[in-house]
Formats: sequence, C-alpha cells, structure tokens
Amino acid sequence: MWVYAVTTDGSFPGGISGIRGVAGEPLRIVADSGLAAVVGSVALDQFGEDALRRNLEDLDWLSETARSHDAVVAAICAGGATVPLRLATVYYDDERVRTMLRESSTELDEALERIADRTEWGVRAYGNRGTLTEKREASQETGRPSGTAYLMRRRAQAAAREDAESTAAMHADEIYAELADLSVAAIRQPPSPPSLAPRQSWEILNASYLVDNQKTREFASAVEAVNDRIDDVETILTGPWPPYSFTAVESGER
Repeated sequence: MWVYAVTTDGSFPGGISGIRGVAGEPLRIVADSGLAAVVGSVALDQFGEDALRRNLEDLDWLSETARSHDAVVAAICAGGATVPLRLATVYYDDERVRTMLRESSTELDEALERIADRTEWGVRAYGNRGTLTEKREASQETGRPSGTAYLMRRRAQAAAREDAESTAAMHADEIYAELADLSVAAIRQPPSPPSLAPRQSWEILNASYLVDNQKTREFASAVEAVNDRIDDVETILTGPWPPYSFTAVESGER
C-alpha cells in the first residue's frame, strides 16, 4: 500500500472518501499510537519494489504520479498539521504501517508539534547576470591603444563575471538571513539546475522557511520589501507547500 502522510488520529471526522490516490484508489486510515497514516491500496505489479524501480525511470509516469501524490498530501495538510511522506513510500500491509507508526512515534509526534499552526514557504531569488556583469565592465573601460584595449577588455570581462558571481552570492546570503529572522526554521538548498529550474533565469537562492501562520502576511511583505530594495535581483515567494523540508522521518522495514 502507498502511504501519503501521517497526522494525528481523529483528524478526519468527516472521512476522506472524496480523495483519490495515485492509482485512483480510495484512501483510508491506518492508526496506531495516537497517529493516523493516510494510505491507499495499490497493485504490486505497478507499485511493488521491482515495478517501482522501472516506473521511476519513466519521466512521464514519475511526473503524473508525483502530481497525484502531492495533491493528496496538500488535501490532507488542509485539515491540520501533517507529516508528508516522500514519493513512493510503500508498505506491504496494514500491520507494517502500524509498526512504522509505533517505532517512529516519537519522531512523528515531534514533527507534528514543530509544524502545528505553521506553514512552509519557498523563496527563490534570480539575478540579472547581464546587468551585473555590464556594470563591472563599464567601470573598467580604458582609452588605451586597440591591442592593449582588447586585452584589457578581455580581462575586464573575466573580472566582471567573477564580480557578478560574488555580488549575487552576497545578495543571496543577505536575503536568506533577513527572511530567516522572520521564520521558525529555514533551510537553504542548492540552486536548481538549469534543466530543472522553474524559469529560465539565473537562480541564486533556493530556500524554504517554516513560518507561523500568524506571521504569514509579515513574511510576505518582507519578501516584497527585499525584492524592491535589491537592484538586479528578483525575489519570489512560492507556496504554501506541505512541510516536506521540516518533517523528514526515517521509516523502517516496509
């Protein structure tokens, strides 16, 4: 069975019959130790260990399954504090899920307490490489003879690229630290590779923040202020997201 998330037992007084899982299956609850795992029964010929190994190499299958998984997790999160489990968390039967809940109960309880009344938000910042580079090049223009000027220009271009990288890193550090002061917790990930980036720009910051729900407006305003203040950098708030970045829990035998 596919396990989507863990929340507190009794979180769904109205049931979850309207939500469907990655295989279109109805969802149900497996409970133990005061915790509730939201699961869906899926066929092993598609979602067993060997089948998953094959399917995870199929980008179309992976993309569609990830969207379905995330949609279920988002629906569960709307009901309260939820620990989302990573894609393709599969157990063979209910008893193994109950064992996981018992063995991980301390970690899960701590994670649920940590994210209660809080939400994960993402912040991405994009630099304007051309503008940052051009500013440095312009500052180093000289009136030397043509041959010397060419060499100086090449050196200036190399220095300008290095300077642009340094300036962008400084801006990224500044943005990350300023917004971290307004959050409960913050995590900084490496910038997305160009092939996976959500937009074709120079990503200089990719960060996640856990923010008290009462401070959401203040946090969003701070992102806008940073965006307005720092030239040649565009800062974008994304979310809300399920709190994957702040609830990692290792599970046992499946």
